[in-house]
Amino acid sequence: MANYLLQVGYTPEAWANLIHNPQDRIDAVRPVVEKLGGKILHGWFAFGDYDLVTIVEMPSNVEAAAFSLAASAGGAIRTIKTTPLMTTSEGIEAMKKAAKSGYKAPPRAAHA
Repeated sequence: MANYLLQVGYTPEAWANLIHNPQDRIDAVRPVVEKLGGKILHGWFAFGDYDLVTIVEMPSNVEAAAFSLAASAGGAIRTIKTTPLMTTSEGIEAMKKAAKSGYKAPPRAAHA
């Protein structure tokens, strides 16, 4: 299964509802993630650009996108960012493949 970082920003209306009725949104969305074949590994409330940060396992990009679309369509989220995560081993494998890919950067322009 693939891992994803989900970063969620709530709308002001959603925050007003949560302040009026505090709840663990991780527990609220867990059944949705599980129905898509995934699992929530960790989750935290945060402050800054995003209000909730989670690490989830999903079978593929399709299920990760399905969750993102469903959450966005609910109306309580002002933004959601889904970032696929790789293990360090996968990153090293990608670096090795990049080294053998034959890609050449465009030449630099001569300075006058």
